[in-house]
Amino acid sequence: MKRVVSDTRSKAAPSAKSSKADAPALADPSFSADVIAWQKQHGRHALPWQNTRDAYRVWLSEIMLQQTQVAAVIPYYLRFLDTFPTVASLAAAPSEEVMAHWSGLGYYSRARNLHKCAQTIVARYDGVFPSDPDLLEQLPGIGRSTAAAISAFSYGTRAAILDGNVKRVFARVFGVERYPGEKVVENELWLRAVALLPESGVEAYTQGLMDLGATLCTRNRPSCQRCPLAHRCVAYATGRTNELPVRKPKKAVPEKQTTMLLIVDKDEVLLEQRPDKGIWGGLLSLPEITVAADDAGFETALAQAVARFGVAAEQEELPMFTHVFTHFKLHITPYHIALKQRLQRAGEDAYGWYPIARMADAPLPAPVKKLLLAVFRAPDLLTH
Repeated sequence: MKRVVSDTRSKAAPSAKSSKADAPALADPSFSADVIAWQKQHGRHALPWQNTRDAYRVWLSEIMLQQTQVAAVIPYYLRFLDTFPTVASLAAAPSEEVMAHWSGLGYYSRARNLHKCAQTIVARYDGVFPSDPDLLEQLPGIGRSTAAAISAFSYGTRAAILDGNVKRVFARVFGVERYPGEKVVENELWLRAVALLPESGVEAYTQGLMDLGATLCTRNRPSCQRCPLAHRCVAYATGRTNELPVRKPKKAVPEKQTTMLLIVDKDEVLLEQRPDKGIWGGLLSLPEITVAADDAGFETALAQAVARFGVAAEQEELPMFTHVFTHFKLHITPYHIALKQRLQRAGEDAYGWYPIARMADAPLPAPVKKLLLAVFRAPDLLTH
């Protein structure tokens, strides 16, 4: 039996995760009034996912906007809707097609969770997103803030958001002296976020907080003179907009090395299906060997890796390049290897031959796709 989708259009502001006793001391109706008035006049109103109550479109935009800027999201969002116009069409799509449409947007676990979430919505809720933020939060890839945003924009639910932009606004306006990512500080910010919710106009208020963080209260060079909260902002009053929010303590960025094998036979290139977990999870990529190029065993490891797929006619080391992830840097040395004889089978199910002519549409990580297109279309790009 399908679970009933609850209607929380008039749901009380504090959730079970917040202390109702603390909320009154932090409440300030003038704060939300300032944000709403500014958003209606100066906020963003023409983004592709605005001016709709379609929870599917709202959800899709919120997932894509996690850790990705609006300008980068828009073309991906439009392509997704063109191919997957409904949650049912997304749920029914092959995972390879979903990953191909996400390729280049980064943080690929979002795409895997997006697909799982669509399938769950169809199977559990008959294709209708629940309005209750608590139910939304139980779905793959949806956290508390995202659940609140989806519910607020789709159903008018009175629920608080606290994404990175909102944390920055709150840290500056209220003079938060500690790193907002610290759990204790984050819990305190959630209490404030719930307490500041307006009694009405939650959609404009939620969008206004997002717009303030994205367009005025930016990380660098905020436009304080145009901010509707400047008159109450601690950071602005004390000349500390460059200091707040407090930055995360820096750690040394680990560096790793890998060798990618660009093995070619006629008009096809060998690709590997990466496991769902880990970097570039679920995408196709080039086979790799982890033995360093300057290691004594590198040539043997390279020869053994190539021999699994055929007999090499020639090989060439291409210029090394570096790809920066959130938590480490990866130094990649590509080897272009042309086969004179291909083995009948690639050797493992994870490997397969892919037509070079279709490379632009392959579900590849952005740096790998750039490498392959440079080799096959404009080899001189590798030297720039």
